Amino acid sequence: MATTTIDPQTRIARAAVFVVFALNGFLLAMWVVHIPAITDRTGIAHSTLGMFILMLAGAGIVGMRIAGPLADRFGSRTVVAAAAAITSISVLGPGLASGPVSLAIALACFGFGNGALDVSMNTQAVHVERAYQRPIMSAFHALFSGGGFLGSLLGAVAQGAGWDVRLSLSLAALAGLAITAVLVPRLLRDTGVSAREANSDALRENVLHDHIPESADNVPQNPRVDATYDAATVRSATTPNRSRKVLALAAIAFALLLTEGVAADWSALQVRDHLDVDDATAALAFGAFSCTMTVGRFAADRVAGAFGRVAVVRYGTLIAAFGLVLIMASGWVPLTLLGWAMCGLGLSGGIPQIFTAAGNLGSTTAATDMSRVFSLGYLGLLAGPSIIGWLTALVPLTAALFVPLIAVLICCRYAGAVAPPQVTG
Repeated sequence: MATTTIDPQTRIARAAVFVVFALNGFLLAMWVVHIPAITDRTGIAHSTLGMFILMLAGAGIVGMRIAGPLADRFGSRTVVAAAAAITSISVLGPGLASGPVSLAIALACFGFGNGALDVSMNTQAVHVERAYQRPIMSAFHALFSGGGFLGSLLGAVAQGAGWDVRLSLSLAALAGLAITAVLVPRLLRDTGVSAREANSDALRENVLHDHIPESADNVPQNPRVDATYDAATVRSATTPNRSRKVLALAAIAFALLLTEGVAADWSALQVRDHLDVDDATAALAFGAFSCTMTVGRFAADRVAGAFGRVAVVRYGTLIAAFGLVLIMASGWVPLTLLGWAMCGLGLSGGIPQIFTAAGNLGSTTAATDMSRVFSLGYLGLLAGPSIIGWLTALVPLTAALFVPLIAVLICCRYAGAVAPPQVTG
C-alpha cells in the first residue's frame, strides 16, 4: 500500500507509538544513570544491587505474562495506558527509597510496569504496522534506543548541575504521566470483534502478499503464493502448530537477546583485557555496537520490505557471526571495533521481525503470544552475561564468546521460523 493511502488516524497512531517507545527508553535510562546516587542514598552494596536488578527483571517477566492476556481481552491501548502510568510513577520510587527494603519494593513495581509496557506497546506497534501493510517495527525499536540516549543525556546533565535524585526522577515521572495522557487517545483501538477480524485479515495478508517459504535460502523480491484463504486457515493458527511456532520464535529471541546482553555487559571488558588498552578506548566497543544497532534498526524496515523477514534474520545473524569471529581473532583495536560494529548491525533487525511474526500468527491471542516470546527472550538477555561470567572462571573472556557465536549461527539456520504462515490448498 502506498503511504498516501494511509488514513490520518493511522499516521497519528504511528507517531504516538514512536513516542511510547521513546518514553520507555527514557524512563529506563533515568533509573540507570541514577544508580550510583541511589546506591549511596540507600547504603546497599554492589552485590545487593545485583540481586535487586535480577529481582527487577523477574518482576518484568511477571508483568509481561500478565499484560499479554489483558491486552488480548481489553486491548493493547488500555494496557499501554495503565503500564505507562505505572512505569512513570514507579520510576520515582528508587529515588525516594531510604533503605534496602524500600528500594526492593520500588524496583519490583518499576520492573512490573516496564515489563507490561514492553508487551503492550509492541502489541500496539503490530496493529499499526498491520494498518500500514509494510514493515515499520524496527523503527519503533530504534526510537526506544533514542529515548534511552535522551534519558542518559538529561540524567547526566541533571547530576552535573547538582540536582537531587528525587527532583530529577520526580520530573521524569511527571513528564511520563503527561506524555501518556496525551498519547493514549491517539493509539489504535484493538478490542473485541475488530481485533479478531484484524488478526484474521493479518494472516490472509501474510499469506497472499508476504509469504516466504521457510526452507528458502534466497528470498525472492516479490514472493507469491498460489493458495486459497479460508476459515480453516485461521483455525489452523490456533492448533498446536501455532504453539510450536511461538516456541520457535521464543527460542530465536532468547538466542538473539543473549548475544545482545553479552555485548552490552562484556564488550568493553573484552577489548580492555584482550588488547590491553585503557578504559576510554575499551568503552568504544559498546559505542560501536550501540551505534550500528540504532542505525540498523532505522534501515531494517526497508530491508524487510524488499527481501522479507527471513532475510533480515538470516543474513543479519550471519553478519553478527562474522563480527564475533573477527573480535575473537583480532589483535588490533580498529578491527575489534569493526567486529563489535558488525555484531550490532547484524542483530539490529532480528528482534523486531520476531515480534512482528509473533503478533501476526492469525490467532486472537496475539498479545499473549508476544508475551511468551518476549519473556523467554528477556531470560536470554539476563542469562547471556551470567553464562559468560561463569565461563571466564575456566577460559579467557574472548574464548567465551563462542557461546554467542553458536547462538547466532543457530538463529541463522532456523531463521525461517519468522516467515508468515504457510498455506496449502
